[in-house]
Amino acid sequence: MTHSKIKVFFHNEALEQMQQSINYYNTAQKGLGKRFALVVKANAEQLGKNPFYQIKYDDIRCFPLQKFPFMLHFRINEELNLVEIFAVLHTSLNPKWDL
Repeated sequence: MTHSKIKVFFHNEALEQMQQSINYYNTAQKGLGKRFALVVKANAEQLGKNPFYQIKYDDIRCFPLQKFPFMLHFRINEELNLVEIFAVLHTSLNPKWDL
């Protein structure tokens, strides 16, 4: 894989999970959902620079968000030079899906 910036792609399920969390945080405190979204975006951009974190299960890697108890669950597609984010999950949840 080249050392240039890698594209980052959110699957629909990850986007839905992120939106649910934004909605939850917005009900908890005004503006908190927006801060959550900005943290997710910043962390996804960081993955585009260096996605090679430890594999947690199968070929899925996890990246903990800063300031929020969530992890980005992702896989590196080296052929496409792409980071595929499959889930944005609270750390208390057990990921179960078919990839």
